[in-house]
Amino acid sequence: MNVIECNGLTKAYFRKNVLNGLTFTIEENKITGLIGRNGVGKTTLVKILAGLIKETSGEVRVFEQHPFNNLYTSANTILVDDQMFFPPALQLHELLEVAQSFYPNWDMELAQRLLQYFSFDPSHYHQTLSKGRTSTFNMIIGLASRCSLTILDEPTTGMDEAVRKDFYRALMKDYLAHPRTILISSHHLNEIEDILEDVLLIKNGKTLLHESISDLKEWAIALQGASTVVQKWLVERNCIFQRQVGKDTLYAVVRDDFTKENKEEALRGGVEFIPVKASDLCVYLTNDTKGGIDDVFER
Repeated sequence: MNVIECNGLTKAYFRKNVLNGLTFTIEENKITGLIGRNGVGKTTLVKILAGLIKETSGEVRVFEQHPFNNLYTSANTILVDDQMFFPPALQLHELLEVAQSFYPNWDMELAQRLLQYFSFDPSHYHQTLSKGRTSTFNMIIGLASRCSLTILDEPTTGMDEAVRKDFYRALMKDYLAHPRTILISSHHLNEIEDILEDVLLIKNGKTLLHESISDLKEWAIALQGASTVVQKWLVERNCIFQRQVGKDTLYAVVRDDFTKENKEEALRGGVEFIPVKASDLCVYLTNDTKGGIDDVFER
């Protein structure tokens, strides 16, 4: 079953499209990374999916229903971000009790164990927490809710490295024990790629790629060697990224559609084939120029 279906989804602010005909589907019980540069519409998209704002045009379905102001969607979806609002008069342990009354799959035992593990004082108030501690508490709510659709928008903002690692390990362990659909919005694919099954890459408000993480890791290949030799193999190929390495060495990234014979011939000519990290590929694909920052210095 598809938990999320978007077809030609657009959202405009002041007559400018933030989402521009976005089309994709996400199946149930998968962890998908929503990847893209800052400002490409990731937060707008997740707010539409969570039913917090309404699309301008196109179709969006969550659990086969329109999510905006939908009680069923709200009860089965949680959006965890740095703008989560909690009643300021309630202490942390009271916030857990309120959450238990709203989310049908809530696991109070897990919430309390995580609260203790991360050394929270249950009598403290949410608004008194630091940035990193706020993100950590919000993540506890997101995990313990066990919502059928759990959306995490830049979930580790402000967390230190040790807490980030603990959080992602906790997320993975609980997901394996209690599968659900998890959408993680981030511009740091390298931080989350080990737990992802799929990657949805967006650029300029449109779907650029929607691939399994395993396919994405094999989607492109880098060629490196003498500039004239590498240029020969770029003819009639879409070069995604290239840069000069030293005086006469070229590094170029292309779609990996080489045959075995092509690679053997290129290797004999002095070309080196280098794997491309999925996180680097997403950066290259979302660049506006093939040379990245180096193009600023070209004359």
